[in-house]
Amino acid sequence: MSQDLTESATEAPTAGRREWLGLAVLALPTLLVSIDVFVMLLALPSISEALHASSTEQLWIMDAYGFMLSGFMVTMGTLGDRIGRRKLLLIGGAAFGTISVIAAYSSGPLQLIVARGALGIAGATLAPSTLALISNMFRNAAQRGVAIGIWFACFMGGAVLGPVVGGAMLAHFWWGSVLLLGVPAMVLLLILGPILVPEYRNPGAGRLDPISVGLSLTAILPIVYGLKEVAHRGVAAGPVLATVLGIGVGLVFLARQRRLEHPLVDVRLFRNRSFSTALGTMFGCTLLAGAMMLFITEYLQLVKGLSPLRAAFWMLPAVAATSITFLGSPHLAKRVRPAYLIAGGLVLSAVGLLIVVSARPESSPWVIVAGWAVMNIGAGPTVTLGTNMVLGAVPPERAGSAAALNETAGEFGFALGIAALGSIGTAVYRSHLPESAPPAARETLAGAVSSAARLPSQAGATLLEQARDAYTAGLQTAGLLAAVVLAGLAALVIGVLRRDRPPAPPSDAPAPDHTEYVGASD
Repeated sequence: MSQDLTESATEAPTAGRREWLGLAVLALPTLLVSIDVFVMLLALPSISEALHASSTEQLWIMDAYGFMLSGFMVTMGTLGDRIGRRKLLLIGGAAFGTISVIAAYSSGPLQLIVARGALGIAGATLAPSTLALISNMFRNAAQRGVAIGIWFACFMGGAVLGPVVGGAMLAHFWWGSVLLLGVPAMVLLLILGPILVPEYRNPGAGRLDPISVGLSLTAILPIVYGLKEVAHRGVAAGPVLATVLGIGVGLVFLARQRRLEHPLVDVRLFRNRSFSTALGTMFGCTLLAGAMMLFITEYLQLVKGLSPLRAAFWMLPAVAATSITFLGSPHLAKRVRPAYLIAGGLVLSAVGLLIVVSARPESSPWVIVAGWAVMNIGAGPTVTLGTNMVLGAVPPERAGSAAALNETAGEFGFALGIAALGSIGTAVYRSHLPESAPPAARETLAGAVSSAARLPSQAGATLLEQARDAYTAGLQTAGLLAAVVLAGLAALVIGVLRRDRPPAPPSDAPAPDHTEYVGASD
């Protein structure tokens, strides 16, 4: 299979200097927008104090972005195929920059919540458009893998650098300054994008079906809401009903897509085993990685007692590991079959999680940080080569839709992972605490820290020790389950993909040369 990939790569046209410069234009906004999103975790206490936000308003400040991003991702990916991916990217970039300024100067919680929701809609144009443009700019499979690796390295780097940059910003400026980080990148995109990034659109894509758009929103939003509520508050009737409603509407949505000549989501793509397996594997990895990252950051802050800024610095080795594996995996794929490379990476990630679960409350932070770095090294082939398989399985005119499915799967995986593994970890945490513990302590480790501060010194120290032991037990349980799932995914990848040829566009899809190409200078 690696030989087939090499041959197909040499047959495809190679990208030149303009394409690589265009990638830089696409990657820098990705880095800064990622920083802008994750820095909110650090800025929330300052925001709630300045705007007098209630606990419910704080949740909506955090979640409004994710809700809208998830809901509009599929629509925006398909819209880019129809009106032009560069055009949609520039519109979204202009909107993102403008709304960021409005959000930064919000005078109250409601204005900030609305602005964050609008940012989510604008953000939904960015990831599918950039991935689809990368797919079209880099037709050579090997080069496309490297380009995707660079793009993902920028995104993941922003996730950990966000708290570091945010801590420095909050130390010298007001809370709204952290929301302005992406503005310079959007300005750069608007200036250089039309010069260095070529336009791609599919003139035969047909009209956008409003009913499908409405059904997709009605399916995705309740599911994401339900999963997030379960993660925040535990299992309750309202979130479960919302999730069931979303799943039901999702089935209606899929049935409609099968009947449409120009669907919002082409369900025929899932007939391709490479496409389906790669998408499913990435969904599983995101599901596990998102939840474990949350466990680890809370462990560093609440068990080891590190400040958010110091915890962010401790996560930098994982950023370095992520960058190395994202950039190196496409080169390794020239010598090792992607199926074996992905499966081997998943096994390595499972080993990293076993290192993580060996951590105890008294362990050095290096134990859990080293395990997390190993886990990230193993995830590289799945993310870069899997995304390459997803985008390579479709003709260029459907790249936007495929990229949107790729990103939507990631959003769902992240939300579901936090809800599922988070609920398991919480259940283990509560089971390890005595019934006499204060109610707030039984809810979360943060509640235990607050409760311990109000108790006499000896009683507070005892409660804190019990809570930290209980939280570590929850982390260990979640990590072991995640390691088992990763091992299962590795077996699935070997079983399904080891003899597959490189993904090819569906035979009944329009030929790639039907895509309308507009040069960067047009």
